[in-house]
Amino acid sequence: MNEIRNITPALARRIAVTRQHLAGPCPPANSDGIMKVMRDLGWIQIDPMTTVTRSHLLVLWSRLGRYDPAHLGKLLWEERQLFEDWAHGSSIVLMEDYPIFSSLKRTFATGQSPWAKRVRAWLKKNQRLRRRILTEIRRDGPLPTRHFEDESAREWHSTGWTAGRNVDQMLFILWAQGKIMVAGRTNGQKLWNLTERCLPKWAPRERLSDRELTSRAVQRSLRALGIARPSHIKQNFIRGSYPKLAEVLAELEADGRITRVNIQEDGKVWPGPWYMYTDDLPLLDRLEEWKPRTTLLSPFDNLVSDRQRTEQLFEFKFRVEIYVPKHKRQHGYYVMPILHGDRLIGRIDPVMDRTRQRLTINAVYAEPDAPTTTETARQIAQAINELGSFLGAEEIVYGRRVPAGWRGVLAV
Repeated sequence: MNEIRNITPALARRIAVTRQHLAGPCPPANSDGIMKVMRDLGWIQIDPMTTVTRSHLLVLWSRLGRYDPAHLGKLLWEERQLFEDWAHGSSIVLMEDYPIFSSLKRTFATGQSPWAKRVRAWLKKNQRLRRRILTEIRRDGPLPTRHFEDESAREWHSTGWTAGRNVDQMLFILWAQGKIMVAGRTNGQKLWNLTERCLPKWAPRERLSDRELTSRAVQRSLRALGIARPSHIKQNFIRGSYPKLAEVLAELEADGRITRVNIQEDGKVWPGPWYMYTDDLPLLDRLEEWKPRTTLLSPFDNLVSDRQRTEQLFEFKFRVEIYVPKHKRQHGYYVMPILHGDRLIGRIDPVMDRTRQRLTINAVYAEPDAPTTTETARQIAQAINELGSFLGAEEIVYGRRVPAGWRGVLAV
C-alpha cells in the first residue's frame, strides 16, 4: 500500500469546492457546460420550492453564472442526455448512468423490511389502480398526475405528505419499479409515460451486479465529493443504496482507483478513513494556488446536502427551516449559504417577487469568523447582483439586518 498523504483541512475544503465546479473559471453557460457540471456532480436534487427559483436551476447558476434554462430543458426532454429519477431524493441524473438506476429498480421493495412488506401488501390490494394507470398511460401518455382517478381499494397510510395520496404513491412505485418515467413537465408538474417510450435508443441497458453497481456509484460519488469518508459516500448520489460498500471500497483501493488520505490539523488526524479518487491526486499540488470565487448556494446544493459533512469540513451548521414555525427560525424560510473561497462565511434570506421583478434580501448573516471587510462585502454584493440578473430582477432591496462590517456596501 502506498504511503498515506497528510493534508490540511483547508486543502480538503479546496478539493471539495473545486470538484463541485465552485472555484476557478466557470464552465461555459450552455449545454456543454451543463453536461460538464452534471458529469462531475452526478446528480442535482429537484425541489418544488420557488421562493427564489427552482433549486436545480440555482445549483447550475452557482457553477455556470447566468445561463438559459432552456438548455437544460433540451438536454432533459429532447436529447434525453439527462433524466429524472430517484437518487438523492428526486433528482436530475445522467442517462449514461441509467444502468445504475435500472439495477436498483429490480430490487425495489423486494426485501423483508417492514416497509418493503407494507409496499407489497398495499400493491396487492390495489392491483386495479395499478392496471388502470398503466393502461391509460399506454393508451394516452404522456399524462400528468391529475389525470388519474383514485380507484384504490386500500388507502396509503403515512405520517408524511404521502398520506392518503394513493395515485401519487402508485405512480412513485411504478417509477421506482422502472415501469414508467418522467417524460416531461408542464407548469412544473410531471408528465408520465412508459419507460420504453422515454429511453433513447443509445441508452445503456446492461444489468449490473450489486458489486458493480456500488463500484460505479462510489466512483461517481467520490469524484463529486472530492474527498469523503464512507458515511459521506452513503449520503451522496444514490443515497442509502450502496450494497457491499465496505467490500467495494477495499477492492477499489487495492486496484488503485481510490486512495486514502489523512486530514491533519494541529498535529491531530481527523477520524477516517478519508478517500480520494486517485486521478484527482494531482489536485493536491495545484490547489496550493487556486482561484476562489464568491457565490450563493441553494439550500439543497450538492456541496451542503450532507449536513454532518458540511459541519465537519466547513465548520458551518446548516439546517433548512422551511418546515420550522416562523417564530422558531434562526435565519429564515429559504436561506442560501454564502460560499467565499473555501469557506461558508454566512447566509442570506432572499425572496423573489416575480410580479414586481424585485429580489428582496430580508437579512444577511455572517459567521463568527467571517471576514467582515469591505472587499468581502463587495464580492457578496456582486454575487447577489448576479443572482438578481439571473432571476430577471429589476430591483434588489435589502432589509435592515446586515452585519456591521458589510453594511457600507450592501444597501439597506
